[in-house]
Amino acid sequence: MTSPVYVLGGMQTDFARNWAKDGHGLFDMLAESVPATLADARVEAAEIGVIHVGNLAGELFAGQAQLGGMVIAAEPGLDGVPSTRHEAACASGSTAILAACADIESGRYDVALVLGVELMRNVSATTAADNLGSAAWAGREALDATFAWPALFAEIAADYGQRYGLDHAHLGRFAEIAFANGKTNPLAQTRDWDFPAGSFEEDDDVNPAVEGLLRKTDCGRITDGAAGVVLASERFTRAWAERTGTELSAEAVIAGFGHRTATLLLADKLAQGDGADYMFPHLAAAVQDAYRRAGLAGVDDLDVAEIHDCFTINGLVTLEHMGLAAPGQGGQAVMDGLIARDGKLPVNPGGGLLANGHPVGATGVRMVLDAAKQVTGRAGDQQIDGARTALTVNVGGSFTTAVATVVTRGVK
Repeated sequence: MTSPVYVLGGMQTDFARNWAKDGHGLFDMLAESVPATLADARVEAAEIGVIHVGNLAGELFAGQAQLGGMVIAAEPGLDGVPSTRHEAACASGSTAILAACADIESGRYDVALVLGVELMRNVSATTAADNLGSAAWAGREALDATFAWPALFAEIAADYGQRYGLDHAHLGRFAEIAFANGKTNPLAQTRDWDFPAGSFEEDDDVNPAVEGLLRKTDCGRITDGAAGVVLASERFTRAWAERTGTELSAEAVIAGFGHRTATLLLADKLAQGDGADYMFPHLAAAVQDAYRRAGLAGVDDLDVAEIHDCFTINGLVTLEHMGLAAPGQGGQAVMDGLIARDGKLPVNPGGGLLANGHPVGATGVRMVLDAAKQVTGRAGDQQIDGARTALTVNVGGSFTTAVATVVTRGVK
């Protein structure tokens, strides 16, 4: 990147909370998360130069667009600050992050507030599935499926199985690690869930099939939630560090990024991967772009990773595309313990999307926040000892949008 972009702080709401059940909505999420984000970053509303909001489907779930203006309503001290909403399905939050980074790198603004927000539990499961189907090609794929996304990711699992072979035990072990990590996360959606014997196996009673090879614990659940971060230029951060009594070198920096977009239809993407080194070449390219921009040789330079595991098959595929395992060997890497907290590369120590939860527009922002906490030693019970360099990989739709970032400690 042309200049460092610092992560000064941020917040995540409780992803187990059902906001609609409490009689609350999108505005209430923002009214809670905006001031909390500013307070954690120790930045005043008057210092914010620009706002970027990630959200997939405010119109469908809540009948609400113009979320940029709703941020201003939530914090009147931001009145007049330019604010834009970004949509890229499950990667909406990451595209908001990248837009804020571009604003800061260009010199237009010194400080950006980035928020990701999604209200999803205020409707029935069937309606939610229909709403989320808008991130696929409506009317052209998953036509006979009750729930579009399990069906589409089951297609990915089937294609993976044809290419390399796929053992459900590998998917089950990935899920087991994720939910165990979520148990230690006080904000995780599943922190209080119980998993009886057989929950990660091909047990039709406790872990029934959902679509194809995918079973209950292979599938992430919808949830409500918001996450926010404050990003800043080096110029602002130097003054901020002096004011707050912190060391510039102790703060987190977004050191590199990759952003690629493929065609929308899953069948077309799978066809493009035929004969290629990877199922989704653009995903591998996005990760390589992030490594290159951050000056990393590759996965061996990482200490921790936050990856997009809305389904277990997504996790396996991503492990391969980021270079932790060769194509077709992601499951074996999981079985060998490489992604465990004490493994070669701890993955999703807070539980990832499976266990932490996946409020769609918030996920990319939450990933960068958690990565920043890791590299600054502020991740609490999720902390990986000695973590200094983190990768995030956030995808939208059926791997249509791919965004990767590298987050490191700051420069002196």
